[in-house]
Amino acid sequence: MNNGDMNIEHVNAHTLEREIDWFSRVLDSRIRLYFEQECDVDDIHEIAAPDLLQDESEYARIIKENAMSFDERIVFVLAMIPHVKPQALDTLFIRNKNLDRAYTEFGGLKAKSHSGFMPTCETASFILAGHDLARRYEVVRLFEADHFFIKSGILKVERESDNEPFFSAAMIVSAEYLSRCTTGIQHKPDFSTHFPAKRIITKLSWQDLVLAPQVLAEIENIKTWIKRSNTIMQEWGLEKSIKPGYRSLFYGPPGTGKTLTATLIGAELGVDVYRIDLSMVVSKYIGETEKNLANVFDQAQNKNWILFFDEADALFGKRTQTSSSNDRYANQEVSYLLQRVEDFPGVVILATNLKGNIDEAFARRFQSLVYFPVPDAEQRHRLWKNTLNGKAKLDEGVDLRRLADEYELTGGAITNVVRYGAISALQMNRDMINRDDLVHGVVKELRKEGKTV
Repeated sequence: MNNGDMNIEHVNAHTLEREIDWFSRVLDSRIRLYFEQECDVDDIHEIAAPDLLQDESEYARIIKENAMSFDERIVFVLAMIPHVKPQALDTLFIRNKNLDRAYTEFGGLKAKSHSGFMPTCETASFILAGHDLARRYEVVRLFEADHFFIKSGILKVERESDNEPFFSAAMIVSAEYLSRCTTGIQHKPDFSTHFPAKRIITKLSWQDLVLAPQVLAEIENIKTWIKRSNTIMQEWGLEKSIKPGYRSLFYGPPGTGKTLTATLIGAELGVDVYRIDLSMVVSKYIGETEKNLANVFDQAQNKNWILFFDEADALFGKRTQTSSSNDRYANQEVSYLLQRVEDFPGVVILATNLKGNIDEAFARRFQSLVYFPVPDAEQRHRLWKNTLNGKAKLDEGVDLRRLADEYELTGGAITNVVRYGAISALQMNRDMINRDDLVHGVVKELRKEGKTV
């Protein structure tokens, strides 16, 4: 069958079938050799892996991108099997008749709902090393932090407790790589308790956003870093003296465009922007805040993402004088967050209404501090026009220039006023927004800020 005649799902399925057939022969041979039964080979490495040189599947592409060895391919397909063909591991359910229990050396975990065999690092060690203790030590390297499995986010190794043996850890293929190898679709993580962040997008463009020149200049710096950081770090050899990643603080009154700016940077450059939900990150329980944030950073580590922390002072606020154990733990949280942000190789944008609420230790480590001021009268006039979009029907008595001159509003507030004005007009069975509709909306917005007209 020609790969060109198949869609991506069929291509991936065809390749995985061949790979799993190869894995099954390796597993059968390992069990035979381990229990000293008759076997066609003396070493599992004699069983040639499928040739993927001309294979166009995503699975083959990942194998070739990482130049995976025999052992690495076994580990990778082993992690994939519970998701694509779980019955291929049923052999490992055989029991030790002398002890009436499962074989310890096979590893495996008991899942909550999945009835199939869930492999662990012990399972991989058994298949690759068998009785050979020296080979077992070599297998450890496949799960170390600097191996591409972990470094590139292909696999995760999760232990229930630090006190348990290393090889008892679950060996989990990431959702991103599972998706690539099956449907071929680039995985976008969904908001959940394990990933308290949501991808933010917008239908607006830079033309809808009105920013001061100094803000635009700082935005250009961020965009240049995203586009050309490899030139700076690798080609110019500055990776030894410059930490990876870029950290920026957006500060200024609400509604001045901080979130929209971060979203538009991602949209222009084809980079996903994830807004961290602070309500699900911050926990009153000791250690939980760090754990929740680690889930986000770990998944983002090797992605070309922008992490956006809105109302960031809730997480990155000033450290307090240590007067109690709670203060010490709070300060530990801030220190941990500072370290994770500083070590993150991507772009982190923190947004706050009040710069003074951010811990100075963070501020010193930002590459840019970008102030988003309340727009002046000319900028407000442009915002009024942009928001109404030239399509909303306005009564002749509406003078946008006068509204811009008279009322000091942010872009976000102007949007709320227009929404209110449109609702008000429709409630009065009018197809045009008049000045009173908008002025009443202005009054409502100013009252939110404790101001009067």
